[in-house]
Amino acid sequence: MTHPLRIAVLSAWHVHAEEYGRAALDHPDTELVAVWDDDAERGAALAETLGVPFEADLDALLAREDLDGVTNTTATTDHDEILGKVIASGKHVFTEKLLSPTVEGCDALTSAASAAGVQITVSLPRLSHGYTVALREVLEAGTLGRISYSRVRLAHNGSTGDWLPARFYDPAEAIGGAFSDLAAHPVYLTQLILGAEASSVRAAYTDMTGRGVEDNAVVSITTPDGAIGVIETGFVTPFSPFTIEVQGTEGTLLYGFDEGRMQLGTAEGWKDLEVPADIDAPFAQWVTAIRTGTPTTENLERARALTQLVVAANAAA
Repeated sequence: MTHPLRIAVLSAWHVHAEEYGRAALDHPDTELVAVWDDDAERGAALAETLGVPFEADLDALLAREDLDGVTNTTATTDHDEILGKVIASGKHVFTEKLLSPTVEGCDALTSAASAAGVQITVSLPRLSHGYTVALREVLEAGTLGRISYSRVRLAHNGSTGDWLPARFYDPAEAIGGAFSDLAAHPVYLTQLILGAEASSVRAAYTDMTGRGVEDNAVVSITTPDGAIGVIETGFVTPFSPFTIEVQGTEGTLLYGFDEGRMQLGTAEGWKDLEVPADIDAPFAQWVTAIRTGTPTTENLERARALTQLVVAANAAA
């Protein structure tokens, strides 16, 4: 495959649809060729914005020989059906989280993709950011000792500012509210810090704006080693910085509390850590996986663990 990879956007349902379409326009090894949506008006508007044709027939789009892959931004509860079709057609998949509403769905999709030689990558972008690169280095070095506690917070004012689309509050499409969407990022970062195995999951969800799903949420987990993880999110806080706190028996790591600084506290005192440049974003990792035939294995493992914890938190709530 020597030509640029030809990519289509599947649905403008999610707010990141345009972003992923532009990723295909901007990457030197991909080109955007079409947009599909089951809502023709919505899809045509995105196609016009991105400067590509709108295709109303998904089966016809997936049958095209001049299509190599898709970015999937359909409703969360449509992922199993839509991605199943994409994989069966032999097209590669870059998808918004969650990969599937269920762990069983994750396993079915990844198994089908492996059998078909299809590469799947899930958009877990904060794993590629410089602060996560630095966090990994500290954790791998064992500088903090035995990890006892972590807290990751990510929130915005999508509900109180009324800029999220109404469909984000439809549990039939989104499977939940803020925790099933925005909390995905602090979930997979928490699992990076503490590991994917949770001994217990407890959830506190509230609906402050009366839309029927949680727009304010805190989930706490415990691990087999006795650590506690706190995951905070919401759509009702306009000035809430993204923060990471990790406590261990030998030290403390803080990020985001003081103008984006990363600070390490140990018995020797406090010092600032350099935050390196971002590594390849998930979209670029996906393109490399297609070209090399090497799956983004860690990405898929973390996507599965993410779904597992979101499902457990929703059940606990």
